[in-house]
Amino acid sequence: MLDIKWIRENPEALVQALTNRGQSESDSQALVASIISGDEERRAHLTKLQEAQERRNAASKEIGKAMGSGDKDLAERLKAEVAELKSFVQNGETRERELEEALKGALAGIPNVPLADVPLGADEKDNVEVRRIGEPVTHDWSREHFDLGEALGYMDFERAAKLAGARFTVLSGQLARLERALGQFMLDLHTQEHGYTEVQPPLMVRDEALYGTGQLPKFAEDLFRTTDDRWLIPTAEVPLTNLVNGEILEGEKLPLRLTALTPCFRSEAGSAGRDTRGMLRQHQFNKVELVSITDADSSIAEHERMTECAETVLKKLELPFRTVVLCTGDMGFGSQKTYDIEVWLPGQKMYREISSCSVCGDFQARRMNTRYRSAGEKQTRFVHTLNGSGVAVGRALIAVMENYQNEDGSISIPTVLQPYMGGLTRIERV
Repeated sequence: MLDIKWIRENPEALVQALTNRGQSESDSQALVASIISGDEERRAHLTKLQEAQERRNAASKEIGKAMGSGDKDLAERLKAEVAELKSFVQNGETRERELEEALKGALAGIPNVPLADVPLGADEKDNVEVRRIGEPVTHDWSREHFDLGEALGYMDFERAAKLAGARFTVLSGQLARLERALGQFMLDLHTQEHGYTEVQPPLMVRDEALYGTGQLPKFAEDLFRTTDDRWLIPTAEVPLTNLVNGEILEGEKLPLRLTALTPCFRSEAGSAGRDTRGMLRQHQFNKVELVSITDADSSIAEHERMTECAETVLKKLELPFRTVVLCTGDMGFGSQKTYDIEVWLPGQKMYREISSCSVCGDFQARRMNTRYRSAGEKQTRFVHTLNGSGVAVGRALIAVMENYQNEDGSISIPTVLQPYMGGLTRIERV
């Protein structure tokens, strides 16, 4: 959520930011004007309410003086005035809450403002590559992961559809073990080498948690909701970030670096016809999430560090990848700047996203009311939050299968994963 004071002082900057994100200039102007108008109405009403409260308090004191001096007529007039002011204040406080909620609702729907160095653009075609690691290779016999998995007998989409419908997969045998190995390898890397603390969070959360990280109210259709009004997490970013919801942290203990390996659940609303075969776009998938909570001065450097941590996963797996910075029109709702890491898939002959690392500034912290106080200071400041995939386990499985496939349909196991596979070096059909 953006700071209303900043919006009040920088309306043109917000209009430009919204326009850069893909909204028409006229719609952006209308939205900003509406928010400023709502804020002005709220502040004017608050001023009247405060004046009425002050007059009520003063009149109440004057009643005693009038009674003491024997001026009963004045005392009665003052009592009538106090009664009228009391009614006004009561009704005014209700109206104040209504205006506050209306403004809060309007602010909740506004995306974050991109940083100055984010490239301008309309969509993914305007994203900018910043580096490329490894040499992508595709053989004449390269196949996609679903053909490989089905041929090996360890990947079953028909039985998954029988159990749960489309966009689910049943893994078995050595592919199930390989997926588990990937997740354990990533957790060990991030906790032992990168300084993240492992967390096992709830997989269901309340409205407040999804509001805090920005999924609600705008993106409810992308989520799964239970019958008792909880939500299945779309990513561990939600519970990990909200661990500090409403708290005041000690500045000297920042940054907090947290990681979790969890299932993630997404409705994939609006993705009809996209990646309908295979495991690329699922309703349920596993992911290792990275979350950092920093002070206001460290978040940009932390963003570069987090992205490097995610890239290290692919380097150790010896998978070709490239890192791109997303343009203004392709960024997520809560992000100030995002790096996408795209891994090479020989079967598709293209790079596909496997990690997205974003810095959010104080956008989520304002929604969560999470602050920190530095030693010796009375003033508190909003923390800055960051999140990233470290990385998506299912997509890493796809990348390993396609990049390590052999002409006979077997799959070699990356050296770094072999200890997690009991020394196994190759997956073959049994």
